[in-house]
Amino acid sequence: MTGDLGSMHDAHEFLQTLAIVLCVAAVTTVVFQRLRQPVVLGYLLAGMVVGPYVAIPLTADRDTVQTLAEIGVILLMFSLGIEFSLSKLLRVGPTALFVAIVQCSLMLWLGYMVGQAFGWTWLQSLYAGAVIAISSTTIIVKAFEEQRIKGDFTHIVFGILIVEDLIAILLITVLTVLSSGEQLTAMTVAQTAGRLAAFLAILLVIGLFTVPRLIRAVVWLDRPETTVVASVGLAFGFALLAAAFEYSVALGAFLAGALVAESGVEKKVEHLVQPVRDIFAAIFFVSVGMIIDPAMIVDHWLLVLVFLIVVVLGKVISVTLGAFLTGQSIQTSVKAGMSLAQIGEFSFIIAGVGLSLGATDELLYSAAVAVSGITTLLTPWLIRVAQPTAAWVDRKLPRSLQTFAALYASWMEQLRSRPADNQSGRFRRAIRWIIVDAVIVVAVVIGASVEMDRIVALAQSRLNLSERTTRLLVVAGAALISAPFWIGLVRMARYLGFELATLAFPVAGLSEAGYKQLDLAAAPRRLLIVTLQLAIVLAIGVPLIAITQPFLPPFRGAAVLLFVLLLLAIPFWRGATNLQGHTRAAAEVLADALARQTRIGRESKESHALDDANQVLAGMGSPVPVEVQPGTTAVGKTLAEIRLRGLTGATVLAIRRGDESVLVPSGHERLQSGDVLAIAGTHYAVETAKDLLSARETAMSS
Repeated sequence: MTGDLGSMHDAHEFLQTLAIVLCVAAVTTVVFQRLRQPVVLGYLLAGMVVGPYVAIPLTADRDTVQTLAEIGVILLMFSLGIEFSLSKLLRVGPTALFVAIVQCSLMLWLGYMVGQAFGWTWLQSLYAGAVIAISSTTIIVKAFEEQRIKGDFTHIVFGILIVEDLIAILLITVLTVLSSGEQLTAMTVAQTAGRLAAFLAILLVIGLFTVPRLIRAVVWLDRPETTVVASVGLAFGFALLAAAFEYSVALGAFLAGALVAESGVEKKVEHLVQPVRDIFAAIFFVSVGMIIDPAMIVDHWLLVLVFLIVVVLGKVISVTLGAFLTGQSIQTSVKAGMSLAQIGEFSFIIAGVGLSLGATDELLYSAAVAVSGITTLLTPWLIRVAQPTAAWVDRKLPRSLQTFAALYASWMEQLRSRPADNQSGRFRRAIRWIIVDAVIVVAVVIGASVEMDRIVALAQSRLNLSERTTRLLVVAGAALISAPFWIGLVRMARYLGFELATLAFPVAGLSEAGYKQLDLAAAPRRLLIVTLQLAIVLAIGVPLIAITQPFLPPFRGAAVLLFVLLLLAIPFWRGATNLQGHTRAAAEVLADALARQTRIGRESKESHALDDANQVLAGMGSPVPVEVQPGTTAVGKTLAEIRLRGLTGATVLAIRRGDESVLVPSGHERLQSGDVLAIAGTHYAVETAKDLLSARETAMSS
């Protein structure tokens, strides 16, 4: 009888907690919806209301909420897995992969260094880096929907988010293993990596043969409730399987969703599971709010401020730079960077993993929530000011970099359009060697660090040297062993950059008479080589620094990478300066071509003005002529006033005005009716520039 009363009391307490949480969350989410603010903030506020740190008599049982929140994590990760698929990852291409790797690695390193600066342990600092590394898919989707933002740059942003979700799963898995308390040695690191790889391989291989077929069979029954039960059961089954092997439940749920995504009926499953997911995801965010201690945030305001600055500036700069290096225009790169300057649901999940395993305390959790809340409010504003910010950045660049920025995007577009069948084997070999060199460097650094005491003890017994001297010898030996592989990384980066640049701009050969032809593409090819080399070094070097930082003295690895980048910056600047001279010479050819076509006739000028010139120009992005028509808004305005390069990414190489020519005009050049502009850039940039120059007052006003 007593047991029955106890169970009835537990059931009543569970019902009371669920009612309080959902009712308060309903009120706050309606209020935030009416205020046109992200509903996630409403859930966090609801958590603070029902939590123990705010003096409001609506306290919910924390253990019950945490149990329900675990269900929310599983369903949330299952839904993210459904949105992820191997085919989708292949579609987003190298741009998303490159940007996500650079951005996450840099933020992981910055977060680690901030944690160390505030006196945290290496594991707490590692969690701090992971918490700020991943942007929020939920917040960005809501911001884009509310501002009705569409276009090519949104595809880039969503592609980056897909790769970041995958990186987040990897981080959760690795941090779960590191938090187990097992002594860290080179052998345990290798065994842990091997177990994880084997677990993922077996689960994916078996899952790909069974799960898609099973889900298709269930959906074929055309019973929605059966589909929901089977899908949710699959998510919890995989989560339980991952927990049985001492991995995070988030990993299992994500893998279940990813396998469902390969079934071809994932849209139906996602639509049916969404209401269940939304309820428990709301409870998850409420549970996050319950842990927020406002007094703790106030007491540690400096920590929150530092993390906020690091998140916003670090993500904006890293994403912008990464997107630009993959061939995106300045405006697209800046818009992508400012869209991704926040943290969200994965930050809470990672911080929750650390808290549940005792690796971190509530300070990191509260700081993460505070930073997430502030960046959530900042995200819509950052997206709105991205376009003028991109134009401002373009105006402030030196002339040589302005020209390079406009032409580089067209070079990468040209490179992507070239068939690489003959060179693909060389490219793959070069990439394999780069990966091998990077893995060996990581192995040497981590191995020397975790086995330092054992190696020092062994060396002292053999050499009879002092401990300090022995440690210096071990460090020097590790540096000597890894040096050839560092050098190999840089050399292979240059080789790969040369091969790619040669694919875009083939080297001039011999003429029919046996004489060496003039290499008209030398200047752009040299600059493209060093730019691609910079990009490859960043893509490999930044992750290396992030991975090895816990095993190295502060800033040691970063100093090596910075030194290499500075060495590459010297030829880059020289190349940009030489490109400006090359561009001016090309502008003279373009001006002469426009003058000849003007004498031939206006009709010919529009369609064939630069065909002959393009055959001898290299690296100019196939410039096209655009005439400024009377009555358009561009007449009487300078290039800076219409913000042609800042808004479109195209650049004006020459202007033909009657019998006069203006070569490589500055932003202060005022356009006149009848001017013929030679415009270069990507196909999209040139088309956008045409639309801008042809816009009329009535169209602009409407």
